Amino acid sequence: MSINLKRKKFYPVGRGLDEYLTHYQRSLEIPPLYEELHRFSQLYPLFDREGNDTLWKTAIYDPAILTDLSAKLIQIYSLLKTNDFRSPEHLLLERVDFCDFGNSRPFRIRIVNQFNDNYDHFYVKIADASRIYGLELEHILSPNRINYLVNGNTLIEEHIAGVPGDTFIREYFDRPETNPVRGAKEFVKFNERSFVRLLGDMRSYNYVVDITPDFEDAQYRVRAIDFDQQSYEGNKEMYLPQTFVENALVVELCTTRLNYLTMRQYQDEERTLIQRRCHIARNRLDALWKAMCPDEIAPAEHVASLRDGLNGYHETAAFSACETMGQLVRMNLDVSLAKTNT
Repeated sequence: MSINLKRKKFYPVGRGLDEYLTHYQRSLEIPPLYEELHRFSQLYPLFDREGNDTLWKTAIYDPAILTDLSAKLIQIYSLLKTNDFRSPEHLLLERVDFCDFGNSRPFRIRIVNQFNDNYDHFYVKIADASRIYGLELEHILSPNRINYLVNGNTLIEEHIAGVPGDTFIREYFDRPETNPVRGAKEFVKFNERSFVRLLGDMRSYNYVVDITPDFEDAQYRVRAIDFDQQSYEGNKEMYLPQTFVENALVVELCTTRLNYLTMRQYQDEERTLIQRRCHIARNRLDALWKAMCPDEIAPAEHVASLRDGLNGYHETAAFSACETMGQLVRMNLDVSLAKTNT
């Protein structure tokens, strides 16, 4: 199934979310840099090692602007990684890339350690409320921890390492060392994890595959890297990665390698793990619902459409009283987890 998306509206951080971010040390005094990074004088296409266009462009700045940006970006990187605003002298800003292709129009910052030439990345984006809720839900409900900072209209996200999903599908499926059953298992769990918390648009280029060598075989974990479509769209299919044509080969892998009972087992396993995380983080999750449920993070027509879609999908009327996207996410979590082992 092919689903087209329009650029979404950005929703500002409201008072409730701001209080939540401050309490959990996500909101710190960092320079509001997003608009400043647009002061580039030129953009050059960035190609990968095989000469393919990456859809990113390298930004060129006038020397005075670059000097000012460099100091601020290195400070932010230090704060993100060590909670210290001091700028280590051995760190260097090597490159700023800009992506006009994505809805969030992000900047990617490359920082280099001059002692050993090791480099790392982080991203500067617009502080969109729905994206931030997506980051928090990932941090609380998934097996992955997320590191990010917010101030004003600026959102700083750390880089999530892994093989891009489209690259994994294209280049890794046929490798003799790839274990197709373990790969299929993880995609089933990822599909369940995305739907339970209503994370949308998980096409193959919006997630990565983390490959960990084990003593006998490799283990895989699929990780979302784009949270722009957290509970925004009104189409229920948007929250099921299996529906996207970009994931068709993944779906084929799952259906050929796993039978129905095995897939049900993996879905139950994932919901059980989410249930345990909810219990452990219940105070933080309650605080998130307090901010998210009354917040406007999607058009009213999207809320109405998704409400009807979820009622039909779950064969219930439990969603009928939900009036916001936050309420739909909370109800979908409750209804989905209630199905575990039933």
